[in-house]
Amino acid sequence: MNASVRISVSSLRAHKRRFAGTFLAVLLGVAFLAGTLVMGDTLRASFDTMFGNATSGTDAVVRSAGTITTPGESQGVRQPVDTDLVTAVEKAPGVAAAEPDIQGAGQLVGADGKPIGGQGPPTLAGNWIDDPRLNSYQLAEGRAPSKSGEVVVNRGAAEKGDLRIGDTTTLRTPDPVKVTIVGLATFGGEDGMAQVTYTGMTRSDAEKYLTAKPGEAASILVRAGPGTGQQELVDALTPVLPKGVEAITGQELAAENTDMISGQFLSLFTTFLLVFSGVALLVATFSIHNTFAIVVAQRTRENALLRALGASRRQVTASTLVEASVVAVAASAAGLAGGIGIAAGLQALFPAIGFPFPEGDLVISGLSMILPLAVGIVVCLGSALLPAVRAGRTAPLAALRETAVDQSGASRTRAVVGTGLAALAIAVTLTGVIVSPSLWLAGSGAILALAAFVVLGPVASTTAVRVLGSPLDKLRGVTGGLARRNALRSPKRTAATASALMIGVAVVSLFTVFGASLKATMDQTVSRSFAGDVAVSTPSFGAGGSGLSPRLAPAIAERPEVDTAVGLGRGVAEVDGKGRALTVTDPVALERTFDLGDVQGSMRDLGDDGIAITENEADKQGLKTGDTAQLAFTDGKKQAFTVRAVYGQSELAGDYVITRDAWAPHRTQDSDTLVAVTFKDGVSAADGKAAVDKVATAYGDPEVQTRDEYAQSSAGGIDMMLTLVYALLALAVLIALLGIANTLTLAVHERTRELGLLRAVGQTRAQLRAMVRWESVLVAAFGTVGGLALGGFLGWVLVKASDGASDSAFAFAVPPFQLTVVALVGVAAGALAGLRPARRAARLDVLRAIATE
Repeated sequence: MNASVRISVSSLRAHKRRFAGTFLAVLLGVAFLAGTLVMGDTLRASFDTMFGNATSGTDAVVRSAGTITTPGESQGVRQPVDTDLVTAVEKAPGVAAAEPDIQGAGQLVGADGKPIGGQGPPTLAGNWIDDPRLNSYQLAEGRAPSKSGEVVVNRGAAEKGDLRIGDTTTLRTPDPVKVTIVGLATFGGEDGMAQVTYTGMTRSDAEKYLTAKPGEAASILVRAGPGTGQQELVDALTPVLPKGVEAITGQELAAENTDMISGQFLSLFTTFLLVFSGVALLVATFSIHNTFAIVVAQRTRENALLRALGASRRQVTASTLVEASVVAVAASAAGLAGGIGIAAGLQALFPAIGFPFPEGDLVISGLSMILPLAVGIVVCLGSALLPAVRAGRTAPLAALRETAVDQSGASRTRAVVGTGLAALAIAVTLTGVIVSPSLWLAGSGAILALAAFVVLGPVASTTAVRVLGSPLDKLRGVTGGLARRNALRSPKRTAATASALMIGVAVVSLFTVFGASLKATMDQTVSRSFAGDVAVSTPSFGAGGSGLSPRLAPAIAERPEVDTAVGLGRGVAEVDGKGRALTVTDPVALERTFDLGDVQGSMRDLGDDGIAITENEADKQGLKTGDTAQLAFTDGKKQAFTVRAVYGQSELAGDYVITRDAWAPHRTQDSDTLVAVTFKDGVSAADGKAAVDKVATAYGDPEVQTRDEYAQSSAGGIDMMLTLVYALLALAVLIALLGIANTLTLAVHERTRELGLLRAVGQTRAQLRAMVRWESVLVAAFGTVGGLALGGFLGWVLVKASDGASDSAFAFAVPPFQLTVVALVGVAAGALAGLRPARRAARLDVLRAIATE
């Protein structure tokens, strides 16, 4: 074994450049994985510290015990508590202070007239709590609000909106309220709670604008007196609280907030990044395997001589694995350092583009270092294992033969196995998306399809390269013909080199197709369901924004140009024991403005005790017109509602519809998410939109859009997601390019004598460079075409599987322009990857090249 190590080390010293691409591939893959894990640990620690600091002075929280959670929402809606409870709480043993905490949505308008925040993270408003230990926000500048109209805002929101102390602006609650900024605050020592905005009002203003009626609060914050612990305080409070109200410790509240962030956003975010780390490492696997396969093929005579001199198969295999181990350990260690750098870069980058991340020092745990290091070593050794075994099988007599280029790959066995895998993949996929919709079956089919592509790659490469390279004979003459023949010489090598790029292009194509399909689905939904002329909405998604004033729709409806204006509000209730989202609206105007499909019963007769539901929900709940459904609201009240209408479509109208009169006794802060407007006959689109704009200006100036504009803006988050996906996938494409460049460099070394002979018979340096570059382009074109085909297929699978697993109908769309760009980038990347190998080939000394054995 010592001899094997010495031989391996000597080989690495003599041929460092051979493993440069492998080293970089492992380094980049490990760096991305380590960066993801460090970033996740850092964010969890930062949120934990931030919430811990913010609630450090709160020893107990009194709140409603029950929540109503709707599908797709992990955080439930709680019933408000009565502020009269403050008096009883203050009398409990061990209580030093108690304050009501009123919370709601409130979006500030900046100095430029545009709303601040709301692109995901919530925009909060509440009463300013005078007790500094109970208030999560600390006054940093100015003073607390003392009269109606005065507010304190977090410093981060003020900076984004270019607002200062003394400025007057608008606060959407969602009704527009004129406010004057008298103070700036921080949260846990930061300028805000990540990208969340906060506005602190007087208690009377908070009750007026943020609650359904005075005397209600989200919770009551309690501070303990000296010598009283948090659990002791909770035990003392519990007996004085009415039924349905609970007390928890401040530590439990901080843990809940951290778990909420970790369970929802952070888990999704880190999973998202880990998927791309896996893609990068998968691409790296192909590049590493290809490098070692070529190196072993080039060292056939060397390994044969070792065998002839007495080296055993195990020693030759061990020698190759030792080389792989040295490269793996060195590259993985460098990747850890790179991962820390990536985490620091992400920490600085994401807040700059609006992602809700708090600041904090990097947290580097043992797991986030050990796991990437282990993965990098395993990936590298696993990729080198088959070439190492092949090296050990070298016969001693091979030392007497010339080294031959591997021409295997298009064997009948491979073709049969690959075709079988492809047939199985299609069968499983079609079963999962058509026969019996199942994401698991569809995913299994997609994995089998990937395996089939890899197995069939060498079989398909011969035909594909002939077809793709056929124009080169006419365009580039002999040079083009030689490039095509070089790419055809080793089908297995060509396929393995192209496979890395194929996977990168496939994932890019997959998300491009899925993103285009989501946009087409949104456009289809709006076109099918929304019969109005314009839509009024707030530019927000996720939890952000304050919504629209429920008085906006009636005000728009009074305009002479308008036929119908209907606002869609949102409520929550348990329907027969299950949390459901309710659409709160005027059902008559809703039916006139939205296409609800076939309606059984009447939308006109809902009143204050009727409900309309979709056919799908009616089937699930076993309900039909005339039946009774029991609704339980967040205020603890229960009411029997009669199903008076069952309608067909639900995309924009929701699954459950009740009137505003029915919702009014149970509502909290009232708002609409959308106002749909239909113009009277003869009113032009420009005149009608101008009339709506005038009314909307007085209600916080929300955005007024045509139906097409509304469909595009509703899908705005998709473009942002795709931009992030493309940026992350650039790493996988970069690793694939390193693999192509490394393969070509090794191929140039392998064909040194051949290239010297070509130069000797008259081939110019320029022709030689062009030959190597075009070979690279052909390999990249093969990988790109295969990636586009695989990505398009997987995109179709994902869309169809989502369609089967969802109540909404998904539309499948193939974006030709974007996919053309992907194809051109893939081919251009191949040309770029061939530049250095081509330049190196052109520099070969002719006589030395001919003399090379």
